[in-house]
Amino acid sequence: MREIKTKKYRGSLILKLAIACFAVFLIVSLLTQRTQISEKRVELQELQENLKVQQNVNDELLYSLENDLDIADYAERAARRDFNYAKPQEKIFINVGGSD
Repeated sequence: MREIKTKKYRGSLILKLAIACFAVFLIVSLLTQRTQISEKRVELQELQENLKVQQNVNDELLYSLENDLDIADYAERAARRDFNYAKPQEKIFINVGGSD
């Protein structure tokens, strides 16, 4: 009796290479997406903080409008706070100790 030898199909080398390249592509894509997601989360957190600051400014403006504060008083407070202006002959003391 003769033995019949059959060849086992091991697959094409090109097919294996293509599958390996596709797997590497998927891994790189996932890692890239993961870093982009973390960057966008940081950006979102910064934008939310900016939103809170702007809402506080809006609330302050709304309060001043509702309480009929004189526009001159508001302008004076804004000039003192934002631009460090002072009235003529007025002395301003600055705390250089570091604590407010």
